[in-house]
Amino acid sequence: MTSALVREHARPTPRAPGAARPRRRGSVQRRRRASVAVMLAPTLLGLAIFFVYPLVANLYFSFTRYDLVSTPQWNGLNNYVYLFTKDPRIVTAALNTLWFVVILVPVRIVCALAVAGLLLRARRGGGIWRTIFYLPALVPPVASVVAFVFLFNPGTGPVNLVLRTLGIPGPLWFNDPALAKPSLVLLGVWVMGDVMIILLAALLNVPRDQYEAASLDGANGAQKVRYVTLPSIAPVLLFALVTGMIAALQYFTEAAVASGVASGRSGPTAGGIAADIGYPDDALLTYAQWLYVRGFANFQLGYAAAMAVVLFLVASVFVALLLRRSRAFSPEDFS
Repeated sequence: MTSALVREHARPTPRAPGAARPRRRGSVQRRRRASVAVMLAPTLLGLAIFFVYPLVANLYFSFTRYDLVSTPQWNGLNNYVYLFTKDPRIVTAALNTLWFVVILVPVRIVCALAVAGLLLRARRGGGIWRTIFYLPALVPPVASVVAFVFLFNPGTGPVNLVLRTLGIPGPLWFNDPALAKPSLVLLGVWVMGDVMIILLAALLNVPRDQYEAASLDGANGAQKVRYVTLPSIAPVLLFALVTGMIAALQYFTEAAVASGVASGRSGPTAGGIAADIGYPDDALLTYAQWLYVRGFANFQLGYAAAMAVVLFLVASVFVALLLRRSRAFSPEDFS
């Protein structure tokens, strides 16, 4: 009896659920948080060095008079006042950039989706056709623009030679202010392989049983596209639209090279890109080009920083609106 009582008192008292080892559990959580912080440190450090600091520095320089050589001098809001009221070419550059956003981006996405749909139906040589349509996207932008301007040269270009053979007078293409931007749209469609391959992968992931169910319900081809294909690839379409819009807002290389080659300049001049920027008649002048000229040709780094801040804000607003309206890319809104 006595030994049984001793064993009963020696038995440890059970702890309440959730109260076991509070200190040890807290130390484990701290170690986990420390491990997470150590693993995130390289990314956070890179983000701070290459994004946060340049963004803050650019915001500061936008309120200064700065030429990259002398010490920045505080200028208040003068850069922004000049940008919105006095810059003679900013409106043209902004409108041209908006044109590329509104026209170039949707055209590339629609054409890429159409080509992806055709490649999806290819029964023979599908891999070869995919390679053929994707290869132009691997060509460096400068080389592709130079080749395209040569093909559409008004006097000696193969395109106009073929048109003259058919009895059709060839247009001036990149030398015509009315056709310069549409010519760049043709170039953008030619190098749409990057968008096409993403959309093709999305189309390959659409469940086949949904098409079979739509066929059993009597849906035709257009209805299958609207009620099956588009809802399934909606997130990919949103991604292509957002990235394309951001790239169009920063449209620079293609327009600058096309202006230089079409104007007849075969090499750098004393004025650099500023010598023939926007040729012909500012038809290819984009916001990013004008920012570059102001900052690195005219050495007005403070004013260029203000332009960059405005471009960042506009891009942020556009992206926010697209993400806010992302319900338009949800399956429910296609029904």
